[in-house]
Amino acid sequence: MGTEPETELLNVIDIEATCWDGQPPPGAVGEIIEIGLTVVDLRAAERIARHRILVRPARSTVSAFCTELTGLTQAEVDTGLPFADACRLLAAGHEAGARPWASWGDYDHNQFRRQCRATGTPYPFGHDGRHTNAKIPFTAAHALRKRPGMAEALRIAGLPLEGRHHSGADDAWNIAALVLDIAARGAWPTAG
Repeated sequence: MGTEPETELLNVIDIEATCWDGQPPPGAVGEIIEIGLTVVDLRAAERIARHRILVRPARSTVSAFCTELTGLTQAEVDTGLPFADACRLLAAGHEAGARPWASWGDYDHNQFRRQCRATGTPYPFGHDGRHTNAKIPFTAAHALRKRPGMAEALRIAGLPLEGRHHSGADDAWNIAALVLDIAARGAWPTAG
């Protein structure tokens, strides 16, 4: 007779990337500069860990617009890991290949795929694509016509926005609260 696992862990991820007010400078591309990760125990209905990984961009720099939006500076991201090392840390240190993961929208998922392809870095989340765009079940659970942004979703759910919006670590923490709201409503997709 099998026993149920005591935990059902989910990685909630939010990234920040280099960005500009308008077009990027010649030769520059949007690159991940921060990975926020909150581990959610769906069975216990709680956020159990919070992580922040700074990533050093290789083909772009942090613009003044990006600093204003995210709070991240070039000097700060210069202390970060190279992208390939950050992906290895996700896979080895945060079980990214074994755990399902979620983000608010598809941008994070698509950016990881794009940047992995462009740099020849192995995709850290495994091959089965266990990614959930949390906007979709949230929109269904709240019977909305349009998929809201994260800050609006928090307002709809009656939850506070904790920390700084557009900080990867803070946004992952807030998205995790939304995941728990969805799960409490019985609308979080389950494996199997």
